[in-house]
Amino acid sequence: MSTLFISDLHLHTAQPAAVQAFYTFLAGRARSAQALYILGDFFDAWIGDDDDEPLGHEVAAKLRELANSGVDIYLMPGNRDFVLGDVFAARAGATMLTDPTVIDLYGQTTVLLHGDSLCTRDQAYMALRAQLRSPEWQAQALAQPLQVRRAMAEQLRAKSKTMNSSKPEDIMDVTPEAVVELLRENNASLMIHGHTHRPERHPLTVDEQPAERIVLGDWHDNAWCLVANEDALTLEHWPI
Repeated sequence: MSTLFISDLHLHTAQPAAVQAFYTFLAGRARSAQALYILGDFFDAWIGDDDDEPLGHEVAAKLRELANSGVDIYLMPGNRDFVLGDVFAARAGATMLTDPTVIDLYGQTTVLLHGDSLCTRDQAYMALRAQLRSPEWQAQALAQPLQVRRAMAEQLRAKSKTMNSSKPEDIMDVTPEAVVELLRENNASLMIHGHTHRPERHPLTVDEQPAERIVLGDWHDNAWCLVANEDALTLEHWPI
């Protein structure tokens, strides 16, 4: 059996092809897996587990079907769905993960994270991230009515788009030194993350030992999935 890793689906009613591709994935490939890890930006925006929009409830029901079939499901919030919480996870039959999380992947110590925390050269984003991830800010935001939170989500999306439009590409990518340091801190030889929408496998050397960073792709034109088993790691994609 295999373990699957996906991220950056950005599920939204305005992107029905990605939503349907995910449902097809759940009903097909994912059914034969041992576990499914979703590493952030699962939704394009998430205003709270009490959101009454149909999409979130439908997605939770589809995940619950997979969980009931015997597949372990793990969820990690990203920078778009950073208030995704335990209530949604319970509906979906999933387990919430902190960012980062360290697992044993078939004998290999592996760091899992969304990836935005590694973009340390983007100081403006890191400051915004610290604000949005603070318990105080989140408590205040979640206390607002749903309509207000929807407007806040739209404002944050617009702000992110404006900020990113003027930034050099390398600033929005991960900082190599941050990657090495996180691997070193956790005595890990493998890192899996999303966020940058730059799917690739990057061989590394950490303290003269071989290591690897695997970047998951977003589900815009293609669906991306890392398939792990005892013998191999394969980064797969197929058209949406």
